[in-house]
Amino acid sequence: MKETGSASMPVETGFDVPAKIAELQSAIESVIRGKSETVKFALIALLARGHLLIEDVPGIGKTTLANAMARALELSFQRIQFTSDLLPSDVIGLSVFNQKSGDFEWKAGPIFSNIVLADEINRATPKTQSALLEAMAEEQVTVEGVSRRLPLPFIVIATQNPAEHHGTYPLPESQLDRFMLRLHIGYPSLDDEREILRDRKRANPLDRVEHVMSQADVVELQGLVTRVRFDEALVDYLLQIVDATRKSDSLELGISPRGTLALFRSAQALAFIEGRDYCIADDIKRLVVPCFAHRVIVNSRTSALRQRTREAEQALSDILEKTSVPI
Repeated sequence: MKETGSASMPVETGFDVPAKIAELQSAIESVIRGKSETVKFALIALLARGHLLIEDVPGIGKTTLANAMARALELSFQRIQFTSDLLPSDVIGLSVFNQKSGDFEWKAGPIFSNIVLADEINRATPKTQSALLEAMAEEQVTVEGVSRRLPLPFIVIATQNPAEHHGTYPLPESQLDRFMLRLHIGYPSLDDEREILRDRKRANPLDRVEHVMSQADVVELQGLVTRVRFDEALVDYLLQIVDATRKSDSLELGISPRGTLALFRSAQALAFIEGRDYCIADDIKRLVVPCFAHRVIVNSRTSALRQRTREAEQALSDILEKTSVPI
């Protein structure tokens, strides 16, 4: 495993991979001002073939982020507003009887897109939420015994408001575990907000986002991510952290094997985005909280959602401090 320097990824796509990724980040950040780390983590989820949960207050750019990604990558995009009366068929589609032909015709739902924004996902009933489970895990949906593949690449970007709980249904652990990363965007600085106002003075900056990569390019980059080297010492380090979550007195539920794989794959994607063909311990440390905090359950069940989030993040930070970093 290389330990020093900045190695460029092997060029197998016909273009300079690090330069293209930097161009992609720049295109998205021209719309999402002052949130470079958020944009990078969203790209990590995409290139690692994961899904993204954004938990934050309304109006800070969650929908804009998903839309900007779709435009910069020439990917299809659908936004689904989750409400209490939304049905599973409204998400995945259904068969409709055609009176002229006498046959049932399949009408695909909005889930058949490359980037699906599940807006306010916790406002839909558990039955509707569960319609996403197979799609997020298997990249397919099964209706009436027929399995249909989803377009690739495929990513669900879901949002929920941590402060508003009227008419909401908390996401069950099985649903949360499907999300590779959970992010908090946060308010922009005053300088960044001033730039936002200037950007939108005459036109929507989304209209100026140029295509950087194609759908085929993204799929190929996803394949290259899996080839990023992960030293055995780092595997041991990752597993020590996972094992500590399962033994922690502060946590009732530790990390599942799916969560372990999510951290492994997202660390590879982070190294790839930063132009390395090998992972380092800092990749793991940077991703532990966004990858694990929504998967663990703290002991205090009476805490509010925001308080439980802070407690989970603190418990993971304590585990990181106690776990020896490989040399």
